[in-house]
Amino acid sequence: MFALYIAIGLVTLGALLLGNSLRIVKQYERGIIFRFGRVTSAPKSPGLTAIVPFVDKMQKVSLQIITMPIPAQDGITRDNVTVRVDAVIYYKVVDPRRAVVDVENYHLAVGQVAQTSLRSIIGQSELDDLLTNREQLNQGLALMIDNPAVDWGIHIDRVEIKDVALPEGMKRSMSRQAEAERERRSRVIIADGELQASNKLAQAAETMADTPSALQLRLLQTIVEVAAERNSTLVLPFPVELLRFLEGNTPQPAAAAKTAASADVGGAGTVGGTGEGAGAGEGGAVGGLEQIVRTLSESIRPQEEPLSTQREDPLSSPERATAEPAQRPKADGQAAQASG
Repeated sequence: MFALYIAIGLVTLGALLLGNSLRIVKQYERGIIFRFGRVTSAPKSPGLTAIVPFVDKMQKVSLQIITMPIPAQDGITRDNVTVRVDAVIYYKVVDPRRAVVDVENYHLAVGQVAQTSLRSIIGQSELDDLLTNREQLNQGLALMIDNPAVDWGIHIDRVEIKDVALPEGMKRSMSRQAEAERERRSRVIIADGELQASNKLAQAAETMADTPSALQLRLLQTIVEVAAERNSTLVLPFPVELLRFLEGNTPQPAAAAKTAASADVGGAGTVGGTGEGAGAGEGGAVGGLEQIVRTLSESIRPQEEPLSTQREDPLSSPERATAEPAQRPKADGQAAQASG
């Protein structure tokens, strides 16, 4: 019976020793063996690994890419703008022995280096670079973090800037700047369109000047378009050149007054009476021409005001018709006195 107990004890001890001497290393891990606190050999490969129980100690190191968010860092850019930037870093262990032996906690070490490098890159960059040139900043930030991490057996795969938080005042200023830029572009486009349209209109005018029938066809097309919009509107085309001709040939009132004054300086009563009659006749002619020009102009102008509000010409009103017979006896009397 005593021998049986001894056998059972030996089997149990052997099982314990076997359990403590066997370790399983996963595919994405490597095992570092410490024997009495000293690294004995190269890292253990994936699979079943045997160690000396109670003497060796194995520490496993993952070779997978680790994702670590970098907390948001406040900083001042080179152009004196306060920003808040956060990022994310991707790294992995390439030398498990150095990652375990050379640094106490490589996760914490990489995180601290990433924060300080992010603040440094903020101070070296301008606001426009942080907003538009992030690819180059990401490469520079990854290089800054990778320099000390190489000595720890760490490789920085990539670094990405996630967000750039701006003050509210800066956001409003940038919005106004963008709005002004859009307004400038719209005005330039409109001006360019006007320039092209003017060139086309000049070419069209030259073509119509060479072929007067084209101008007549264009006029008929305009009449058709107006008739299509308002069927109750009657359009009577009137040549503008005729109005300009009548206006250019109409004597000015100042010239008529100067002629009358020169006739009065002559001093002869008969001549003066004749001058008054001529001035009255000339004024009637001038008034008739002005009345024709005004009537033609109002005929081609939209009739917006009622007829009762139109201004009447003093020379063409009915009162002038009653005033002329009253002036004629007066002129005849002055002529008779001059002859007597």
